[in-house]
Amino acid sequence: MVTQYKNLIGGKMVTTDRMLDVVNPATEQVIGQVPACGKAELDEAVAAARAAFKTWKNTPIEERRAAIMAISGAIKENAEELYRLLTSEQGKPHDQAKGEIYGAAGMSAAQSTLSLDDEINEDSDTRLSRTRRVPVGVVAGIVPWNFPVMMAVQKIAPAMLSGCTIVLKPSPFTPLTTLRIAELIADKVPAGVVNIITGEDDLGPLMTSHPDIDKITFTGSTATGKKIMEGASADLKRITLELGGNDASIVLPDADPKKVAEQLFWSSFSNAGQICVAAKRVYIHEDIYDELSAAIVEYAKTVTVGDGAQQGTGVGPIQNKKQYERVLELIEDAKDNGYKFLLGGNADPSGTGYFVPLTIIDNPPEDARIVAEEQFGPVMPLMKFSTEEEVIARANASEYGLAGAVWTGNPDNGVKIAEQLETGTVWVNEYLHLSPFAPFGGHKQSGFGAEYGKEGLKEFTYSQVITVKKEKAPA
Repeated sequence: MVTQYKNLIGGKMVTTDRMLDVVNPATEQVIGQVPACGKAELDEAVAAARAAFKTWKNTPIEERRAAIMAISGAIKENAEELYRLLTSEQGKPHDQAKGEIYGAAGMSAAQSTLSLDDEINEDSDTRLSRTRRVPVGVVAGIVPWNFPVMMAVQKIAPAMLSGCTIVLKPSPFTPLTTLRIAELIADKVPAGVVNIITGEDDLGPLMTSHPDIDKITFTGSTATGKKIMEGASADLKRITLELGGNDASIVLPDADPKKVAEQLFWSSFSNAGQICVAAKRVYIHEDIYDELSAAIVEYAKTVTVGDGAQQGTGVGPIQNKKQYERVLELIEDAKDNGYKFLLGGNADPSGTGYFVPLTIIDNPPEDARIVAEEQFGPVMPLMKFSTEEEVIARANASEYGLAGAVWTGNPDNGVKIAEQLETGTVWVNEYLHLSPFAPFGGHKQSGFGAEYGKEGLKEFTYSQVITVKKEKAPA
């Protein structure tokens, strides 16, 4: 029997007559059903959030922190159940799913320690001026399918801490773990502060245009982000957009191929390449190109692609059929153009599950689709470069600017190159590290605003300046 999950609205677990199927991408079997919410359910959730906001915005920050810690605790205490459920709906191997669940618990706990203190603008003989931060109001959070739990808490925690209330929409592809968390926290958070509703893609535009939602925080594709930005403009909703990336890794000639091969592999292939900041373009200096490309291929041959629930699996399936077909299309385009494959490229679309073999392409041109587009799958293009000036220009020649990395035996030089890359985040000799205390956001078409850190917390607030004129002391 397929398990049916409920939504959290106004502190109660509720459902709808119509349900949506959720499929395991490894088996293509239905593993759960969730409510198919529309305008009526959204209105109910927003009304609950609006009512709760009147009290929550005035709740002492220590109480808000305690509520966030209760969510963190519930996730951590039920981690084994949650990471197994996450693997079944998302596809990532158990160890990576476990990392996401514990990471979500830790990230929300860490974010709860942030604060936005008043700033003194002027304290003179004539006036006292200070800036305080006040919550925006009701927030709509729209979450993607690649990291559904982590993305959910990175919207819920700062919204709650700032004094906002939130209506969260998980992806219809991966809502199960989030709804199980909703059930676990229903009695741990004041009614209406956190509402979690599920629906199809048409629910997102209803949220964007809802007159009683004050802010949209969205993680997903640049194309959808543009639509959200357009929809939010009607009533000037505040927006935070964490969008696509075509992230470049630059490997300098003084990097040790034996040391960096494994790290480079996982920077591209973790979560089957379905990470917004995964290394999607890998530039290797011509002096070490042959040695390093061979080392990456040899390591890749030791990694098993399969069902994430099976022991020994290193890379799971693509999460959904639409994305699976897009990755296969990019591989076929590379074949049609005669690009050389160092590994893979032989997916079998007639089989069960959305599995793509680990694929590494040898030195395709810059205008190749597999280089110019964000593949979001287990396909790694390797390209040669000759000079630092050349590779910096090639890395920056993209409409995206989310993240990048520099691999080198000279970290100081790595920093000099990092400072010339047009991205929001650059790593030197590591990858995929995000801190709850450092802002994360994109340049160019990779986003608008920031998440994490004090800058991310500010996104949920307005600034308010209060100025008091001082009376002159009597003579």
